Amino acid sequence: MTSFVIGLLSLAAMGIAVMVGLFVPIALIACSFVGVWAIKGSPLLASKLLALAANDAISSYFFGVVPLFVLMGFVVSEAGFGRDAFDVANAMFRRLKGGLGVGTVGANAIFAAITGISIASAAVFTKIAVPQMIRHGYAPRFAAGVVAGSSVLGMMIPPSLLLILFGILAEQSIGDLFIAGIGPGLLLAVFFGLGIVAMATFAPRSVGMLSKGTESLHRSEIWRKALPIVSLILLVLGGIYAGFFTPVEAGAMGSIGALTLGFAMGRLSLKQLWTVLVETGLVTATVCFLIIAAQMYSRMLALSGVPSGLGSLATDADLGFWGIMLIYVGIVILMGMILDSSSIMLILVPLMLPVVIPMQIDLIWFGIVTVLAVEIGLLTPPFGLSVYVIKATLDDPSISLTDIFRGAAPFALIMLVVLALVLAIPQIATGLVP
Repeated sequence: MTSFVIGLLSLAAMGIAVMVGLFVPIALIACSFVGVWAIKGSPLLASKLLALAANDAISSYFFGVVPLFVLMGFVVSEAGFGRDAFDVANAMFRRLKGGLGVGTVGANAIFAAITGISIASAAVFTKIAVPQMIRHGYAPRFAAGVVAGSSVLGMMIPPSLLLILFGILAEQSIGDLFIAGIGPGLLLAVFFGLGIVAMATFAPRSVGMLSKGTESLHRSEIWRKALPIVSLILLVLGGIYAGFFTPVEAGAMGSIGALTLGFAMGRLSLKQLWTVLVETGLVTATVCFLIIAAQMYSRMLALSGVPSGLGSLATDADLGFWGIMLIYVGIVILMGMILDSSSIMLILVPLMLPVVIPMQIDLIWFGIVTVLAVEIGLLTPPFGLSVYVIKATLDDPSISLTDIFRGAAPFALIMLVVLALVLAIPQIATGLVP
């Protein structure tokens, strides 16, 4: 049996293992170990090669980015800055038709710029925005859909945990990926806002019987709520773009800044800090375990020759740039219906890099396209992780999973439009990258 066939069998076995419910990193590690053993003929050599892959993953400089940005995200969430972002955004858009929904999108965009975690955005704004929108006449289905749709901004607008993960897998500059995420992230937020206004104007039944608006805030109150958020954004993103900090240092400074603001404003207690640290440890351990498993998987693929074989097949098939990209995006979106975002990237990115690199595709742009396509899966059934998080956080039996999926459907379509624009006009992503 050739190495190529062994690699294909390992891929098939991993896919079956994931489908029957085995945790993705375990499936990756187990299939990688068995695959290397079959290729090299020695379990001892297989274990040493995979141990070396794990060591290389842990010793990577950018491995430190993950816990620092996760810590900052949880501190910001626990300190209540999400509610401040919602109040500020709502005050800005309250005069628009559907303004509370647009404000929710704006708040998610602001929150994304200081957290980078879609699931955190979904949980925070389900508690804050959904009750407010329902109270002001929005249909429950639409209110939940707005939060589900806009929560994906957390993985596109920098700092983004998925962009960090792609940077580690593809060995690309995380700072450049962050800069590249600005254009598509803001474009997505604008299209979401325009979509809400359009639905409120031309399809009012789907939105609900809206009341005139929410209470306005005094200008001084707006500035009081906005100043801490703006300070954190300038500290983290401004520090990276100005060249003052590396991504790791920016994560550390952001965490320090968030902790300082939380304690100084009396919003963070030692008990809450303990909760934040525990949650940060759990998420970090999960993500880092995924990264280690992905490194092992990449080594097995390289030994088997499957990626180079697929690259040769793609070249011989003469699919061209658009053929390769459309097939890839289609596969990513389909996988998003059954797997979570990180797992899709861990499985597909190492497989695709040897195919796209010879085609001289810009890997920064490729990373943005990948994250956009992956994030569509957060809104699509049957998996739709953001939808499940919103359902669990709502704890309202009158709003079913089907209602939330239907409410999120227009936003998934808007994401497809933005993805098509980024595919057709790469400068949306790469225009700001130096």
